[in-house]
Amino acid sequence: MSQTTAEQVTYPGTRAPDRERYVDSWGVSIKVHEWGPPDAKPLMLAHGGFDFSRTYDVFAPLLADAGWRVVAWDHRGHGDSEHTALYSWEADQRDAVAVFDSTTSDPVPVIGHSKGGNMLLQMSEYLPHRIAKMVNIDGMPSPRRHLEIVGHERTRMLEEGMQNWLSHRRAIADLQRKAGTVEELAKRRGRMNPRLSQEWLQYLVTVGARHDPDGWRWKIDPQLRFGGFGPWRHTWSLSAMHALSMPVLVVIGTEHEEMGWGITPDQLRPFLPSSAAIEVFDQTGHFVHIEKPREVADLVLDFLS
Repeated sequence: MSQTTAEQVTYPGTRAPDRERYVDSWGVSIKVHEWGPPDAKPLMLAHGGFDFSRTYDVFAPLLADAGWRVVAWDHRGHGDSEHTALYSWEADQRDAVAVFDSTTSDPVPVIGHSKGGNMLLQMSEYLPHRIAKMVNIDGMPSPRRHLEIVGHERTRMLEEGMQNWLSHRRAIADLQRKAGTVEELAKRRGRMNPRLSQEWLQYLVTVGARHDPDGWRWKIDPQLRFGGFGPWRHTWSLSAMHALSMPVLVVIGTEHEEMGWGITPDQLRPFLPSSAAIEVFDQTGHFVHIEKPREVADLVLDFLS
């Protein structure tokens, strides 16, 4: 079977970051990518769960070409950021603040997709003075019941939960992600991203996986599990959204996907401040900014202006 090499994989509109750096977040090394002039006004981008900042390789350059210094970082355990013994919602929030502090002390506009959108939403509640405007791309909490861990709610006692976590840690202590060709990793990811083309997914492999002697492996910590960022509940953010003081733009696709948050505009509107705007993209899934990067970028740039 033939194997595609990194040199063979291209995708229209992609552009590698202009600069790369690392930020120390309380002893954890966080990888940061930047597009655009280093002296331009910063614009912060947060990616979703099991993604990495290079998933913005089409979207970020469109914003940078409009005059912004676009700053995106790999969450801990994702991409080129350091793996850690423990992961939590609070740790991701601390990492975000560390990247903000390394970039500017002024209020900045932010864009977050999926988990990144929810992270920035909660950050806007805790640190509203750090966020000038917020764009949330299909990362709004939903009022419907969610499973915190895949298959069940976390309703067990703490002792049982800790035993489960420790058993998981023992089971994956020496685990590596499965190696494969560029095509195999792209096909594997396509099960979670069925609306995205194989061409795009193969490009993602070359910027989000490492090439080991036995094949390509996604640079995602094997101990990370789908479902839940614990301890966190959708209702905690929903109840506070009406008090958001900065301008908010919500971007939502209409096509449901496994990795989406499953909220509709009608469900969301009662919880938002009256000044918030919602833009709906028909026949578009969870990765709105990847399916329609130019349209979303134009919308965002108009909002930021």
